[in-house]
Amino acid sequence: MEPRDERQRLAEQVRRICLETMRRAYEDARMQGLCAEGAFEAAVSAVAMLDLQTLLARPE
Repeated sequence: MEPRDERQRLAEQVRRICLETMRRAYEDARMQGLCAEGAFEAAVSAVAMLDLQTLLARPE
């Protein structure tokens, strides 16, 4: 695989995982009773706390 293709694959994987993490955290926060704004903040925090080493070790 060429370096450019590998970078594109990695970027797409990171985007997918960030969106998945944010969506899950938002839904969990709303189910716990947080308002929309609080749930959004929880979702952003969840993405900020992603362990990038674990993310990079995940299979596609």
